[in-house]
Amino acid sequence: MPISSARVRISLILIVAAVAALVIGVLAVLPPEVDRVIAMLPPVPVSGALAAQVFAVVCATGLVIAGIRRLAGRGAARGRRRALESANPTADVSTGVRHSAMRAALVELGARVHLPARFSVVADERGLSLWTGGRRPRRVHEIHWREVRAIRSDSTVAGSTVVPVALLRIRRDGSSLEVPVILAGERASSFALTDAPFFATVRSWKAKHRAALAAEGLELPPLTAPIPVITADMLAGAVR
Repeated sequence: MPISSARVRISLILIVAAVAALVIGVLAVLPPEVDRVIAMLPPVPVSGALAAQVFAVVCATGLVIAGIRRLAGRGAARGRRRALESANPTADVSTGVRHSAMRAALVELGARVHLPARFSVVADERGLSLWTGGRRPRRVHEIHWREVRAIRSDSTVAGSTVVPVALLRIRRDGSSLEVPVILAGERASSFALTDAPFFATVRSWKAKHRAALAAEGLELPPLTAPIPVITADMLAGAVR
């Protein structure tokens, strides 16, 4: 029976974690014995070349561990997305990017949830929900459409890059604030979803929002017309 790549990645992570835990445990439980063993070892001259080699080994080990964690996270995200799309074919399933502004907004809403670097955002007839886990997704938070006052697109700075962000105006327990949601890019090399795919997702959220409010007989948010783009030809015609 072939072994899945996800199982191999999980096994590698468990092996690395077990070795690290064993080393830390030995150093914590047997410090006198460790000191005696180190004292019995022959002296090793620490040169610049040796220090550079040790530093390179440490950096390479860190990169390997980070790569394994990233692969495992992407594998879990793919499995989670397939499971969510299969469970609710009419919903829009997107991938969100964890960032500090979103976490702070959720805390203000009273939702202290732990989100991985990449999580799933499901938009259905009930509202927007956040999901973690792998092939067995776990819903960690839900925002009902009746709590959403408005949805609009904006931009924010992530590192040195300007990325689009979906802003949800939420009203809950007498307070009103905006929750910024950054959507992850579809390609592994891209950080955030941009251009037409991003705006298509935001339009879909707005449509589901209006449909849910209309079904409950609630007040609909005002429609916003698209901002006209002024071209050079239009300016030249106005001057003439």
